[in-house]
Amino acid sequence: MDAFVRLLHQTNWLQWRFQAFQSPCYSFFLWPFLARGLLISHGHLHAFLRCLSLHSNSYSAISKVVYTPHNSSYVTILQSSIRNLRFTSSSTPRPLVIVTPVDESQIRATILCAKENSMQIRTRSGGHDYEGLSSASAVPFIVIDLINLSEITIDAEQKIAWVQAGATIGQLYYRISQKSRTLAFPAGTCPTVGVGGHFSGGGYGTLLRKYGLAADNIIDARLVDVNGRILDRKSMGEDLFWAIRGGGGASFGVITAWKLNLVSVPETVTIFSVQRTLEENATALIHRWQYVAPNLPKDMYLSFSVGRANSSKTGKKTILATFGSLFLGPVDRLLALIGRSFPELGVKRQDCTEVSWVQSALASGGYNVEVSPEVLASRIPLTRLYFKAKSDYVQQPIPEDGFKGLWKLLYEKKQIGH
Repeated sequence: MDAFVRLLHQTNWLQWRFQAFQSPCYSFFLWPFLARGLLISHGHLHAFLRCLSLHSNSYSAISKVVYTPHNSSYVTILQSSIRNLRFTSSSTPRPLVIVTPVDESQIRATILCAKENSMQIRTRSGGHDYEGLSSASAVPFIVIDLINLSEITIDAEQKIAWVQAGATIGQLYYRISQKSRTLAFPAGTCPTVGVGGHFSGGGYGTLLRKYGLAADNIIDARLVDVNGRILDRKSMGEDLFWAIRGGGGASFGVITAWKLNLVSVPETVTIFSVQRTLEENATALIHRWQYVAPNLPKDMYLSFSVGRANSSKTGKKTILATFGSLFLGPVDRLLALIGRSFPELGVKRQDCTEVSWVQSALASGGYNVEVSPEVLASRIPLTRLYFKAKSDYVQQPIPEDGFKGLWKLLYEKKQIGH
């Protein structure tokens, strides 16, 4: 209990902040509104911490995973999993409390106390939400950061895994590779994405065409609901189990773990990456890709990305298209297949590399295939950017003129942010 008393005393940091706004110029306009907001927050925080002390099995244990703005490590914990630097600014609303639970009982206590004090909950797994929804809110809120719940158990013989919701897909891939060269899981390409949000949103990657979404390969889950009940698939029922696999898990509770069906892959797969500029007929190739890619065998995944570059021929700005592929088989079969289906792309043997599946995950994650797969287990992303991004689904093929319009936008785009 002493630890919670200290936390409650520490919340007095709010009191001196009132004084900072009692200046002749600003107190008349800001004081009534700011004071009311801070008093509400102060009251929420005190009540929440007292509630936690009553609902926790161990006062000292939960006090070690509770961070208020007074804690010296508060900002470090808050920003540790924010992947979009837009949400690290001082203008971004910050949580009254961050809880980094080590077990489900601490999540249960946090949910019950947040509910009792009308505090919104943000659940964070990997922190990759484009709009920062796992770290920010416009109303008084707390963050449940699942970083301490990252245990992964692999049963290679049964082709099953349990993965806690705070783990990343890179950690999952690495742990699978430690157990088997011929098992995999169909999820995304960015290794630092958390399985909590990724799987509950569907989760697609390079094995999509062969095995579907990550959500299609989830066979059980554990969830703490709004009433503090700890549920599995049987006790939550099939409707809720269906909803958390694609409907956004945080809408229905806090998911603590997933049970997965692992899938079979060959010992050797083949990857390739080829680049073409506008001067090398990239627009026509991309247009053609729309008709080729959906009709390839399920063992082949073929995607493309585009960006600005300087032409090696003219030195002027151009559009560079990068075509990348994963083929679940040897290079000879890939070359024969792509030669029949998409000869215009001009893929050659030197463009291809035979690797293990986990090495293909390294490549799609931006790493050299020769580095140790252990890098996939790192939670530190290769890059952290200020960005604004959206995505959409194309309902029908885009005509070549449509792509030319997109290239014009890319030519004209200006650097935004830092």
